[in-house]
Formats: sequence, structure tokens, C-alpha cells
Amino acid sequence: MSKLSRKLFWRIACMICVVFAVSFLVNTFFLPKYILYQQKVNLAHLTNFMSNETVESLIQTEGELEQQYNVTIVSTEFVKNPNILNDVIRTELSRKGITLAKFWVMEESIQDLEHGKTVYNLYSQKKLNTSFLVTIFRKDDTIFVVGDSIAHTDQSIRAVNKFNLYIAIGAMFLTLGLAWVIARQIIRPIKELANNAEDISNLKFRTTNIKTGDEIELLAASINRMSHKLEEAHLALEEKNQNLRSFISDISHELKTPIALIKAYSSGIRDEMDDGTFLSVIDKKTDEMSQLVDKLLHLAKLQNEIYEMEHFDFKMLLGDVLDNLEVAIQKEQKIIEVDDSQLHHPIVRGDQQKIRIVLDNFITNALKYASGPQIDISLVNEGERLVFTIRNGIRTLDEQDVNHIWQPFFVLDHSRNKQLSGSGLGLSIVQVILDKHEAPHGIHAENQEIEFYFSLAVGSDE
Repeated sequence: MSKLSRKLFWRIACMICVVFAVSFLVNTFFLPKYILYQQKVNLAHLTNFMSNETVESLIQTEGELEQQYNVTIVSTEFVKNPNILNDVIRTELSRKGITLAKFWVMEESIQDLEHGKTVYNLYSQKKLNTSFLVTIFRKDDTIFVVGDSIAHTDQSIRAVNKFNLYIAIGAMFLTLGLAWVIARQIIRPIKELANNAEDISNLKFRTTNIKTGDEIELLAASINRMSHKLEEAHLALEEKNQNLRSFISDISHELKTPIALIKAYSSGIRDEMDDGTFLSVIDKKTDEMSQLVDKLLHLAKLQNEIYEMEHFDFKMLLGDVLDNLEVAIQKEQKIIEVDDSQLHHPIVRGDQQKIRIVLDNFITNALKYASGPQIDISLVNEGERLVFTIRNGIRTLDEQDVNHIWQPFFVLDHSRNKQLSGSGLGLSIVQVILDKHEAPHGIHAENQEIEFYFSLAVGSDE
């Protein structure tokens, strides 16, 4: 038997023992008193009814009252002599089949009857294992004796308690069987859940199909949801680890090349091979490394910096960014078309300087990678948000590029030509800023076109 079966057995067995003990105590100590109380109430009710009727009426209906209340009623003329009175009452009772070994109306009771009081007595008949409960009252010159036989309950109670003991013993064996059946039904899904939890702890994410219609089914559903979420978190962590490995590889590549050149040109200077350009090359590579470190620090700072949220005119900010990039636009011989025909509310809420960085990076990337001369920008109000979209042609772009485009040091130009690709940190910076703004953003790429978008919550004009 399993631990759960034993636990169920002993708990149910204890409950049965407690119920049996309470039943034993109630039957032994309270049941006799309750039976006597009920019979006294019955006699009191009958006595109260008879006291309001006439003697003639009571004598005529005596048999009916005996049948209705299941009592014995006798009546006789009231006399003060106790011997005569007791002989007459015993004779009348005997005539109705009630033979009492002990019955005597005392002189004090006769005096009470003489003064109109009701007398209550209980006469024990030990040899007959009964008692006779009597109510005696006087009405005019007639006394009425109303009696009810009460069987001694000791033997009956012992029989009931013995029967309850047999029931308790039978219930013990029944409990053992039920505990085994119930435990099997409960343990089977619990064991399955335990195995599932063990698999999850070993990173084997799976779900169970348990239909019990109770809390175990709810627990199974919770574990299934936990398994799904842990699997997603595990995959996300694996992806982040892969991204971290790629990040380390990329940053090593970014730093290794200028360091190698600096070392080579330094050796050339030491060997007096300098033609006058070695120092300028070293300065240039040092600047590139310094800029790369600055961008990395900037990226880390953006992740922890407190943003100053305010309301500002997005359209005006975009125009300012385009004005600052006018020289670069002309140099790359590009045409930027801005469609704001569906923009009705240009005010947004955000950190204006950070959003400037986002716009600058998106437009700069478009200038670098656009395969055609035209770049399209649209500003649209959708509900309570302003949506920014920038679209341009692209030479080559596969699905894997789209999935990794937000990663640090990822560049579309796999040759990593600095004049074309840059450091690969721009879009990573953009993503950090937009995440801090809780701004939905993304990328669409199809038909040799790439489109970036993000949206900001519309703010107040004030």
C-alpha cells in the first residue's frame, strides 16, 4: 500500500472511531434522558388538553385519547384515604393490562390533588425492566391518572452500541478498500506530474494530458503552462548566449584588425620604415577604436539611463534631423520623400533627444544600404499612436539577416567594409531606446525592399 493509501486509511479510520465514540457516549448518557423528556412532553401536552375539557367529555373520549397519545388513562372518584384510592387505581390499571409491582400515591400527593395541583411520578419496575411515568390531576370530584410505560434502555443501548461496533469494524475494512481505490486514482496523475516535473528539471520540456475534473487537472494545466514558458525562456536564453558568442566574436574582429595594423605600423616606425604616413594611420585606427568603445559605452548607458519623457512635435523633429543630414543626402545622391498626409496629430510623448538618435540611425542606414535613389518616409496616426515608417530598396537580404539585424555588430555587408557597413551598433542602440519607450517596432523585407517602423504614444498639445 502506498503512503497516500495508508494516510487515507488511517484518517478515515480515525474519523469512524470518533463517530463511533460520540455515538456510544450519546446513546449511553443522553438517549435515556431524551426519551424520558419526550414522554414527559407528550404527557404534559395531553394533561393540558384534558384540563380544559369536562369530566363527561373526558370519560367518553378516554379510549380515543389513549389511542392518539399511546398512553393509559384511568379515572375514579377522588377519596382522601390513600389505601382505598391506591387499591382502586391499581384495579383500574390492572383492568387495562397494566400490572405494577410498585405503585403508591402518597399522602403528600393526595394533599396536592386536594388543592388542585398536578402530581408527577416515575415508578420503577425493576423485575419488568420498565418504569411507569404517571401524571395525576383532579377535575371536580374525579381524578385522572395518565400513565406511559418506559422500557429500561440499558439493554437496548448495549445492543445498539454492539451493533455500532460491528458497523465500525466493517467500515474499517471497507475503508481499507476504498483508500486503495481512491489512492490509485489520485496517485496515477500525481505520479505522471512528478515524472513530468523531473523531465522539466532535466530540460526535457513536455506536457501532460490529465483530465480529472478537479484540482489535479488545474495543477497539470499550470505545470503545462510552466513547461511552455520555461521552454520559451530556455530558447531565449540559448539565443542570447548565441548572440553573446557572436558579440564577442564580432567585437574581437572589430578590435583585432586595428590593433594588428597599429602593431605593424609601430614596428615599421621602430625599424625606420616610416614614409611619413605611419603615424597618421596609427592615429586613424586609434580613433576608430575609440569611437567603437564610445559606442559600446553609449549602448550600455542607454540601457541604464533615466529617460526624460516630454511632449514634442515629431514632425518638427524629423524635419530637423533631415536638415542636419542634408549634406549626406546630397553626397549619396538620394531623394527622401516624406508622406504626412495622414498625420493629424504630430505631438508624441517620449525623450526627444533619444528619438532623435533613432531617426538619425534609421535615415543614415537607409542612405548607406538603399539600392535605389529614393527613400520613402511616412507618418501616420493610428488610433492613439503615431507610426513612423522608412522604406528603401535593398540589394540582397535573406531571412537570417532579418532575424539578426538588431544584434550588436551585425551588418548587412558581410565583407564588413567600413565605408559601407559601419560598426553595426546603430540598430542595437535603436532597439534599446525603443524598448525603453515601450514602443512597438519591427522590420519587413520583401520584393527587394526593406521597411523599418516604430510607433509612439500620441501626447497632449499643451
